[in-house]
Amino acid sequence: MDDIERLSEKAFPNGDIYSGDFKALLPNGKGKYTWSDGTIYEGDWEEGKMTGKGQIIWSKGAKYEGDFSGGYLHGFGTFTIPEGSFYSGAWRMNVQHGFGRKQYSNFDTYEGSWNEGVHEGCGRYCWCDGNTYIGHWKAGIMSGRGVMKWVNGDLFDGLWLNGFRHGSGTYRFADGGYYIGTWSRDLKDGKGTFYPAGSKHPTLNTWSRSLGYDDGKNFLSHNFSLNSEEGRAPTQSVKCSLSEKISIGGILKNTGRKSHNSSLLDKNQNLCDPARDFTCHESSGMSSHTSDEGQHEVHDNNTLVYEREYLQGILIKERVRKYAELTCKTKQRKTFNVKKAIRSSCLDIFKGNQSYYLMLNLQLGIRYTVGKITPVPMREVRYSDFGDRARIRMYFPRKGSQFTPPHYSIDFHWKDYCPMVFRNLREMFKLDAAEYMMSMCGDDGLRELASPGKSGSIFYLSHDDRFVIKTLKRSELKVLLKMLPKYYEHVKKHENTLITKFFGLHRITLRGGRKVRFVVMGNMFCTELRVHRRYDLKGSSIGRVTNEDKIDQTTTLKDLDLLYEFHMDKLLREYLLRQIHLDCEFLESQQIIDYSLLLGVHLRAPEQKTLLETDDDAISQGELMIPPTRLVLVNHEPNILSKTPGPHSRGNVLRAYSLGDKEVDLLLPGTGRFRVQLGVNMPAQAHPKPDSKVEPFEVYDVVLFMGIIDILQEYNVKKKLEHACKSLRYDPLKISVVEPKLYAKRFNDFLKTVFPD
Repeated sequence: MDDIERLSEKAFPNGDIYSGDFKALLPNGKGKYTWSDGTIYEGDWEEGKMTGKGQIIWSKGAKYEGDFSGGYLHGFGTFTIPEGSFYSGAWRMNVQHGFGRKQYSNFDTYEGSWNEGVHEGCGRYCWCDGNTYIGHWKAGIMSGRGVMKWVNGDLFDGLWLNGFRHGSGTYRFADGGYYIGTWSRDLKDGKGTFYPAGSKHPTLNTWSRSLGYDDGKNFLSHNFSLNSEEGRAPTQSVKCSLSEKISIGGILKNTGRKSHNSSLLDKNQNLCDPARDFTCHESSGMSSHTSDEGQHEVHDNNTLVYEREYLQGILIKERVRKYAELTCKTKQRKTFNVKKAIRSSCLDIFKGNQSYYLMLNLQLGIRYTVGKITPVPMREVRYSDFGDRARIRMYFPRKGSQFTPPHYSIDFHWKDYCPMVFRNLREMFKLDAAEYMMSMCGDDGLRELASPGKSGSIFYLSHDDRFVIKTLKRSELKVLLKMLPKYYEHVKKHENTLITKFFGLHRITLRGGRKVRFVVMGNMFCTELRVHRRYDLKGSSIGRVTNEDKIDQTTTLKDLDLLYEFHMDKLLREYLLRQIHLDCEFLESQQIIDYSLLLGVHLRAPEQKTLLETDDDAISQGELMIPPTRLVLVNHEPNILSKTPGPHSRGNVLRAYSLGDKEVDLLLPGTGRFRVQLGVNMPAQAHPKPDSKVEPFEVYDVVLFMGIIDILQEYNVKKKLEHACKSLRYDPLKISVVEPKLYAKRFNDFLKTVFPD
């Protein structure tokens, strides 16, 4: 705190005034900043940026109180404008993002999930006249499964698309009659069945309860819990200079806006469009629907049902039948528990930091790059393919351009590094371009993972688990580009290499100049087998232990947490250690350190074994024996399909000593047949280490998945200084940061103890 000084006031040349704490002439600590236009911020600062808790009041009366990060509204807070609109919930980079509740100036309310300022996911919208929608949203519009209840008592439960009923659904009238059928852009289209009021449909009571009804009279509330823990999105530092922050007032004055796509949310944006009368605030909005069916509601015989067929809203066929004539083959509507669906799908919103801008931008860029480079005739890479000019650049405006489609993210610049090199690498790894695009750019999108290390990087996983996307520091980008020619040669020469497989290197530049760099890698744990344990092994013993309080089923453990050693077939072990040695030689030649072996362990639990699996003679003699392995190695037969994770299909099928030096597959009874490759589907037995506290009889049959990761750290001046400093406190040979030759030797020696002879 010695370098923080208190100044009463400081005036800037542009007329702004700041009073509070300073650090190196920058606001730092508590302070108040007044812009020349009258906008005032009072709260926490960090090196010239609004970061922490604070309150900002704009000159026109808008007010925000809550979390800030890097000069942005970021975290949890409440935004209010004088016209009566307010939003309370999660924010990301100045827009509503996460879970929150908003009341509009016309007293409509929305409570649920937001994605970059628009309704995305599940949520509840209540119009001021009493109409209510509960269900899924996409880009600010009702899309997916949802329930709409009108103030006159009518209700529709079914599928929606772009604000229209579209697909199968059930429309229930206030008097008890209902229609089950299909819609196309809000018009009945196709076959359906109308049940007049008083009809006894077999799924009536179940259907009513599933929607939150009590005898068709009360529409129960679907509560969205919003509190400081669930509604709070984890903050992420977004840097913005003080001068950039001064201009942010113009941006935030528009944060009360509704999506330009969400015409259902604002009366001033054609809310009562006649083409979509079901959304009108007028109670007469449903008269057409009621009158459409009302002609049959006067029948005395309530056992009659009406099988109908519509064509674009026009009734073209009708058949009157008695209820008893309906066969059990009549297609019945499946019940839909709205409350359960909303709760389950909204849980993901509360976990992790969903970087939707970056995910969408990444998908747009990859789709553009792969589509542009794939038609180019295949050729061997040249020296120029690695150079500074080997780049693809493109600008993606929100509105679209001659070369790019419109999108719902912010404007961004895209750069793709060495496209021909990575195209050849994908070919070399036997990865089809179409499959790659579907995995990375499909409608299911990407999902964010928690970072397993201290790097602060953001990790994404493709929806099919085949690829991991990681953000890079600028220094890591430089290292990868520098080593890329040698990396290309190494993986070309050693197709069984355990080193991370790289599939693409990209950069996104957001407004304000912020650059985000990505690398696309193969997911080493892409398998249908559950990975029960994950280890990050470096061969160091200083600080390589995990706090027990922080360990759960997804935690990546460290060297000292590994209490087992893995015994495997003699030939499999030789292949493994030989390739690790070759990979370490390559990394040593590139002056790389800090890499590790990421080890995934699939356990076949001992308690699942029975004495029936042991030798009958041993049982009769009363001997306690470890049951034989349930992992069966069988001869590999090319004509028999064996399961191989997508990103790992390049390596050779391994040979096993126990089967007479023949190529083998792994047979798991009740699960399937898996191709054994280096680092993939490798069978072993896990035995407690001699010095571990694990009971000696706890022996597991395991399937191992592994690869060498984090290969982008050079042994530079910074690392040499770190080594010197840590050597004063710890054994220089045991700390993580050592020179490359020693690091490689120690890494190899340690893994020989993990996989003993």
